[in-house]
Amino acid sequence: MNLEEAKKAAAENIHIRNNAPGRLSGKITVVTGGAQGFGAGIAEYLYNEGASVLIADLSFQKETAETLIKEKLGERATFCPCDVSDEESVIKMVCFCVEKFGGIDLFVSNAGIAKAGDISTLPTETFERISKINYEGFYFCSKYSSEIMKAQNSADINNWGDIVQINSKSGIVGSKANFAYSSSKFAGIGLTQSLALELAQYRIKVNAVCPGNYYDGPLWSDPEKGLFIQYLNAGKVPGAKTIDDVKAFYLAKQPINNRGCLPSDVAKAVIYCVEQQFETGQAIPVTGGQVMLA
Repeated sequence: MNLEEAKKAAAENIHIRNNAPGRLSGKITVVTGGAQGFGAGIAEYLYNEGASVLIADLSFQKETAETLIKEKLGERATFCPCDVSDEESVIKMVCFCVEKFGGIDLFVSNAGIAKAGDISTLPTETFERISKINYEGFYFCSKYSSEIMKAQNSADINNWGDIVQINSKSGIVGSKANFAYSSSKFAGIGLTQSLALELAQYRIKVNAVCPGNYYDGPLWSDPEKGLFIQYLNAGKVPGAKTIDDVKAFYLAKQPINNRGCLPSDVAKAVIYCVEQQFETGQAIPVTGGQVMLA
């Protein structure tokens, strides 16, 4: 199935959905980077709210994703290999979702990478790779998922679509010794706002959810590549001598709960984006009060 065939099929299948019980009953959903971390938790939460879920992730995550589907999800979930920084890979994934489920109603652009380092030492190729995945990948996902959603709206003008980028608190405020990641996320907010204006005529809402720190996920806790060890080595936290020092520093920034952000916290914000039909182009912080908007 190519993109034009997928658009035609999505329009034809607009009223054919698996209406499992839940707040997202009948919604066909894609979660990129969905095999682990935030993505896996979001996929599970949305599935339990009635959505059919395509987990899109790099091919080497296939076994992890299939275990997630077998143990926590079910027949309304499937896996598709996808590199969001590769345009053709994204097109194939979008077409696969239509072929498997019949369309796309909610696209959660979650895939991303982070690499700490200051501007004098971070290699240029690392900066470019972060931008390629976090920003350009979001662009590719928005470009091609919106084509499917436009086709669905052409078949039923009352049909809504949603694109939600899982952004970051670092897309709202700058991040010392983390400029590559932060700038890619700031760019994502600009794309979110611009696409919200462009796609509103098709009843496609585009929003960003900006989580705080998910300390239990691999982005932070991986002992070799996680942000705890990166921030320690980069000297991001003044006086920190251990990973525990870094974690304590960040926990102290949140005025409530004294914990990190959880996938369920983020998934609830995603559902808000879907249910609220009078909101688009927003960047919604989910940070336990660490970041507050004026």
